[in-house]
Amino acid sequence: MKKTLKPGETPATWDPEALWGKVLRYSETMLSRKEIPWEQAFWSSLLLEHLARAALANVHPTLLAETGKAGWSSQLHALGLPIKESKFSPRSISVSEVFNRLKELFADFTPEDAAFCSAHMNLRNTEVHTGEAAYDDRPPDTWQPKFYKSCTVLLATMGLELKDILTPDEVAVAEQLIAADSDKSSAAVKGDVEAHKKVWQGKPADERANLVQAANAWATKQTGHRVDCPACGSRSLVFGEPVGAIDVTLEDNMVVERQEYLPSAFECVACDLKISGLSRLVAVELGNRFSSKSEFYPEDYYATEDPDWGAFEEDNNEPF
Repeated sequence: MKKTLKPGETPATWDPEALWGKVLRYSETMLSRKEIPWEQAFWSSLLLEHLARAALANVHPTLLAETGKAGWSSQLHALGLPIKESKFSPRSISVSEVFNRLKELFADFTPEDAAFCSAHMNLRNTEVHTGEAAYDDRPPDTWQPKFYKSCTVLLATMGLELKDILTPDEVAVAEQLIAADSDKSSAAVKGDVEAHKKVWQGKPADERANLVQAANAWATKQTGHRVDCPACGSRSLVFGEPVGAIDVTLEDNMVVERQEYLPSAFECVACDLKISGLSRLVAVELGNRFSSKSEFYPEDYYATEDPDWGAFEEDNNEPF
């Protein structure tokens, strides 16, 4: 049979390559916002939506076109065909419908993945359309593991990997976060926290006050990253392993070195709670990355002699 009408060029509206270009743009911005958690979460939502739309458009651009009451003009537009409708404006399906269609098309994109993605979009809508600061109570460890897992699945539908949107250092961290989140046995740590909390609450008030004071003295910034204990609320410490290269900047005429760490252990001397392993730390919201900071005078930092000069003390309390 002869085709008398052939599809034209896919418009940028739903072109998978155009959508992919925006994924790369938003990924770069997201990675540059590590020191401002709410901004990083916001840009991650833009990345995720365009990655999902790119994955669906990669099957066929018409899958992104709205139909229903709007008619089928948007589908014609997606096919690159002429539109006779006056004052035409192409309409896309909602992002929630994008996730629903991806769930139907790709078995690896599970209902749990779709649910997380929709929830992440809802937070973005709240941030953009209301006075509520939706991301202020969403530290990275509450969304990054499932975010990176969803990205991994969506990228795979296009023959791509995390390395195509992240730096090598971030890929290494993302893979650890995904593995930690998939460790279902880590949920047992919540029982440990509740047990220590019960014992703590049973102690006399004066004993608790003395223990809190001792914990505050112990949990100095030179020995680890300070956090509040999830069981007793005392100052406690998270320890971690360095990830990535040291970042060197010049700030206020001082050379500043920052090293990022991924948490690996926690200890509280007030209630004796100890937690080991990233997956267990993530389960009790202690899995956020942190950084150490060291400051140097430029003349000392770049000096070639006497490498053992005295620098400023470390400060390991810069959350990401």
